[in-house]
Amino acid sequence: MRPGAANIVQFENVGLRYGSGAETLSDLSFGLEAGAFYFLTGPSGAGKSSLLRLIYLAQRPSRGLIRMFGEDVVTLPRGRMPGFRRRIGTVFQDFRLIPHLSAYENIALPLRVNGVTEADIDTPVREMLEWVGLSGRAYAKPATLSGGEQQRVAIARAVIGRPEILVADEPTGNVDPEMAGRLLYLFEALNKLGTTILVATHDLHLIPRVHHAQTITLDKGRLVTPMAGAH
Repeated sequence: MRPGAANIVQFENVGLRYGSGAETLSDLSFGLEAGAFYFLTGPSGAGKSSLLRLIYLAQRPSRGLIRMFGEDVVTLPRGRMPGFRRRIGTVFQDFRLIPHLSAYENIALPLRVNGVTEADIDTPVREMLEWVGLSGRAYAKPATLSGGEQQRVAIARAVIGRPEILVADEPTGNVDPEMAGRLLYLFEALNKLGTTILVATHDLHLIPRVHHAQTITLDKGRLVTPMAGAH
């Protein structure tokens, strides 16, 4: 951890169980440093997506403590959840685009939710469309976009509001290597502006491309690599 840097996320002895089965995640204790870049790796079924669900507040843990932005989110009142979620950008494997909205409108949505005026929406949305190579598809509906195009819209939507944390689940899984490099560069640019980045990936070739990144590895729901901020 850099001197003076604080953890924006802190897990302490966290476990997650779905129903009455065995724990999906067990005894996770680690911290994510504010402004750092992380890759989350591990074999299929290791628990990567479940860990991301805890961080973007789609799931509460079965046990343990999770602190985000300095507050205990396990006991956070339901009414405060939307405000917390607006501070977190998410890129899902299934994209979760709104089908009746165009690519432009999907990307603009976080800005509208945050109360940005219409006059201040157009320029950043068009810059995002250009960056992800979709300027010519601005008014296309998701059903007419390829999987890779939908993925790029989802990423543009996640980063346009400059979230404090960006959580991405296999964000380069549906794009070619050149576009994967561009998207990784976009994540790095966002990281330089201060956003903490956590990218779950099975593509280990991506990791050396971000020289300052740290790697978290899960196996069978447990942390394999020692992490800064762990107890």
